[in-house]
Amino acid sequence: MRADPILTPGETCWRVDRADQFACIIDAADYFRHAKAAMLRAQHRIVLVGWDFDARTPFERGAATLPGPNQLGAFLQWIVWKRPALEIYLLKSNLKLLPAFDDFWFGVTPVSLMNRISSKRLHLAIDPAHPVGSVHHQKIVVVDDSFALCGGLDFTLDRWDTPEHADDDDTRKIAGRTHGPRHEVGLGVDGAAARALGEHARDRWEWATGQKLTEIEARHVAWPRDLSPTLPDVDVAIARTLPTFEDRDEVREVEALNLAAIAAARDTIYLENQYLASRRLAEALAERLKEPDGPEVVVVLPRSSESRLEQESMDSARQLLLHLLWEADEHGRFGVYWPVTDGGTPVYVHSKVMVIDDRLLRIGSSNLNNRSMGFDSECDIALEVPTGGDRADDVRREITTLRDRLVTEHLGVPVEEFRDELALNGSFLTTVETLRGSGRTLRPFTGRTVADEGSPLAENDLMDPDHVPKSLTRSFARLIEGLTERRFRPASVGVELAKGGLEPVPGSDDVKQADGDEDDA
Repeated sequence: MRADPILTPGETCWRVDRADQFACIIDAADYFRHAKAAMLRAQHRIVLVGWDFDARTPFERGAATLPGPNQLGAFLQWIVWKRPALEIYLLKSNLKLLPAFDDFWFGVTPVSLMNRISSKRLHLAIDPAHPVGSVHHQKIVVVDDSFALCGGLDFTLDRWDTPEHADDDDTRKIAGRTHGPRHEVGLGVDGAAARALGEHARDRWEWATGQKLTEIEARHVAWPRDLSPTLPDVDVAIARTLPTFEDRDEVREVEALNLAAIAAARDTIYLENQYLASRRLAEALAERLKEPDGPEVVVVLPRSSESRLEQESMDSARQLLLHLLWEADEHGRFGVYWPVTDGGTPVYVHSKVMVIDDRLLRIGSSNLNNRSMGFDSECDIALEVPTGGDRADDVRREITTLRDRLVTEHLGVPVEEFRDELALNGSFLTTVETLRGSGRTLRPFTGRTVADEGSPLAENDLMDPDHVPKSLTRSFARLIEGLTERRFRPASVGVELAKGGLEPVPGSDDVKQADGDEDDA
């Protein structure tokens, strides 16, 4: 008996379109290089949609191999000069959340810096078409409506890294500062799938500026020369989140896809994400963990968020939801980890990936927090094994190959070693636990790891709403109420939480739990 499709246009996705070629891209070193290679082939139009852009961002670190200037701003000016018929549209989110929190958030690229690159055929817009407090979080590159990139990467200074995540990598030093190791995932498509992403990017430009862009009928190849496609002629789906705004209805395709995928999982749910802060998604995972024969759930997260605001809001929500999942894990099928380098430095996980068995792959911009479900704009690409035809085995192979590449990058072991161990014991979680070691590896979160991460900003509908609030005043009042309760809360509450947090995570042995808590001693 065949299972019902997870991807349903109008419900769990916007639409399904054919990609003549499809390729996943792991980490920003390759993503930036392939993005430039595609833009070098542009003849008519480049559309860049992002949360943030920094004109100083280099495409390549070390010796440049591609023609033209190596920094984003200079390159865009150069290629417009080089191609008289080329137009470039760069759409950047208005990054201000609420004025009261501007200094609380980390620094972003000044608009004045981006404006320096503007010209008659290089158009920059700051997108105002969103509710107060919401941000546009989609990350899309479209070249001549012929090739498109989508994922979790912005063209900013601190995104670049290689899959090696070396401890002392001087190429991570830029503009006088050094950023830590970072993990990202994106993908490239062409054909009808690229045209569909181009349509959405043009819609975004029209919503922001009122200017309508026409579709490009490209007659040339824009696919980057060195990007090897891993699947030909495959159907992919686009799933979006769009908040209610003016006369535009809310779109919650990403949330619907997440919930349908979790419900459909048979053996393994593998997640990589920047956050774990959506209670609705955590409760869906918890229900599957309670089932005697439900799937294993393996989650890879960053050790902690980057900014103080994220730590106070997202990490504190994660603390609550991890305890929910540990309590639900009656059968020892849940593992949650953060990756470290050979020297023990945490790798910041910024990827947004879901893999369900050998059946479904989702990559995009959406986080596992409330904002990504209904308040910020998001764009994901999903790939599902077809129910008919002769391509099912190829798609299954692509899904499991990417999953295994990702987890072995974190574990620091060859893919073949992971697959041999998985074939031996039949359990994805057990294989992860068996291959964890010293040096580059995955370290487990425990109750002790997150014991001091509580905050009154956890699950606050001002900081992480899942829809457009009816009243910002009421949301702010609830925030103040939470802060007041936190200030006068008896110390015993925190003590009880700390006591409960000393319980080991099911499925992990004592030796490896100790290894995972080295940073917290």
